[in-house]
Amino acid sequence: MAAISLSHPEALNVGHRVWQNECGETVSGLTSWNSGEDFASLGIGHFIWYPAGRAGPFEESFPKFLAYARGRGATLPAFAPNDHCPWNSRAEFASAAGSEQMVQLRRFLAGTIDLQADFLVLRLQEALPKMLAVTPASERAAIAKNFERVASSAHGCYALIDYVNFKGEGVLATERYRDRGWGLLQVLEGMPRGVGDGAAPDEFAASAAAVLRARVANAPPPRHEARWLPGWLHRVASYRKS
Repeated sequence: MAAISLSHPEALNVGHRVWQNECGETVSGLTSWNSGEDFASLGIGHFIWYPAGRAGPFEESFPKFLAYARGRGATLPAFAPNDHCPWNSRAEFASAAGSEQMVQLRRFLAGTIDLQADFLVLRLQEALPKMLAVTPASERAAIAKNFERVASSAHGCYALIDYVNFKGEGVLATERYRDRGWGLLQVLEGMPRGVGDGAAPDEFAASAAAVLRARVANAPPPRHEARWLPGWLHRVASYRKS
């Protein structure tokens, strides 16, 4: 597996950049429920948390962060060990904005920024084996090489960490429109092969933009995903080194 070489300060800096991308690096943005979505988005990475009985197409990451934080010795909010989000809708979530539960949750999230940053790095470390497991044998070396090329610099690691948190690994069958995914795997597949390492972040950014444009083109019309595309493209433009 490709090693991700980031010092703790570098990982924390990446975490703050992801936080800025997700919600302007605001404490209030650590507890969000976006319009049109069926889940809460929590922490610097807007980790997904589904209510009970809600099985959405996107990978749920907040319970994994809670388990990680517990393993690192963090004290969780009293209600957080529950497997499911305690609010069943965006309206319930909004009405609970000043509740003791929400205050506890926001305090916990604001106090574990460093753990959340480390969790983002861990997710990236676990991404390559997942992607290679679903890649044809003939393509695995090229995917691993592109991953390693981008990961060879701190800026490239930021791009990889942000994108996999933003749009996933690209390995789930449920994360497809017209049988085409939009995750990290699809971005790595779309990069040129055999180009110098110094160009890798720019190539990654260009491929990410193409993948996101394809996602919007393939999305079911009722989702109106074109409204999000300008923000998505602005985000992946930050991956460019130049």
